[in-house]
Amino acid sequence: MKKIGFIPLRKGSKGIPNKNKRKMVGRPLFTWVLGEAIFSELDEIVVYTDDESIIDFIAKEYHWTSKVKALKRSEESAADTASTESAILEYCNSINYDFDIFCLMQATSPFTRKEDINTCLDKIGTEFDSALTVVNTHRFLWNENGEALNYNPQKRPRRQDFEGVLIENGAVYTISKEALKLHKNRIGERTAVVKMPEESLSEIDTESDWVTVENLLMERQKQEKISKKITHIVLDVDGVFTDGTITYTKDGEHTKSFDMRDGMGLEILRQFNVKVMIMTSENSQLVAKRMEKLKIEHVFLGIKDKFTLLNRILNEENISLGNVAYVGDDVNDLTNICSVGWSLAPNNATDIVKQHADIVLSKESGAGAIREACQFIMKYNKRFM
Repeated sequence: MKKIGFIPLRKGSKGIPNKNKRKMVGRPLFTWVLGEAIFSELDEIVVYTDDESIIDFIAKEYHWTSKVKALKRSEESAADTASTESAILEYCNSINYDFDIFCLMQATSPFTRKEDINTCLDKIGTEFDSALTVVNTHRFLWNENGEALNYNPQKRPRRQDFEGVLIENGAVYTISKEALKLHKNRIGERTAVVKMPEESLSEIDTESDWVTVENLLMERQKQEKISKKITHIVLDVDGVFTDGTITYTKDGEHTKSFDMRDGMGLEILRQFNVKVMIMTSENSQLVAKRMEKLKIEHVFLGIKDKFTLLNRILNEENISLGNVAYVGDDVNDLTNICSVGWSLAPNNATDIVKQHADIVLSKESGAGAIREACQFIMKYNKRFM
């Protein structure tokens, strides 16, 4: 049974400029749902957009998986007045409905987890021809005429006795091919509901919405932390190995300063079977040469969505985020900082990273911070011996 995921993205945004690709907790907003979709039971995920920069981003960032592709949508289906259904039908007609189950996912729902996607997929069968995600809210609803919609004000129930109401959160919709062709709509006739947490009802239409959702996401990731024996250390480069500055020669070449003590600390970790990995958004031959000299084999350059790549590696090696220590300094490290078993920040890291890191090191980047992190890991891992 072929299951296709579909994420429609528009280039523009009325309330928040470039909303879909603006960084939410250090990664583009649309990558939150895309990353979950990659590890779901979907066979293929299509990002349907009129933004060439997003198409280029996906080609570079997710080359390691054959599940994801980005396609250019027409100007008509990307217009402000166009419905999501117009984009869905345009794409489905272009592939002659070559799928069994269609899954619509909205980029503005970053709380979506792969489990939500899988549950919606599993609902499609003999009993249901479509499914959608909802939130069970225990709020009392009224209309403008002063009429209660979902309870009797004369017999106001206690919260624990009130079933509440189910509200669409717009995150995930699944539908069978037959129902989609018949109704030309994301919802069929026999619809199942899949509950998601109440925070997933949050809208992202204003700057204050953005801040609220970002804080909720960071707290969710931190609350889910589980600390285990550290088997992997993942490090950024600029602002971790180096002090973040670049020196240019008269010939236009640039140089970076590295602390020799850091290399020795990492070598000691390797001797105790802690795998060392480099993950940086920079794609630099200078960095590649330095890591080669340090004999670090697992080096990932030019990475923008570090969280999805990290999860791919962990899946392949059958370990969890709890087994990872992460050393980062800036906003593009933030999701990993909030998610791994132990996160560490150099003393001169950005304020937002230091605020959410588990440990703020006493040493600065390029001046012994990595060696200090290595010493912490060695001491911490002794409790598992």
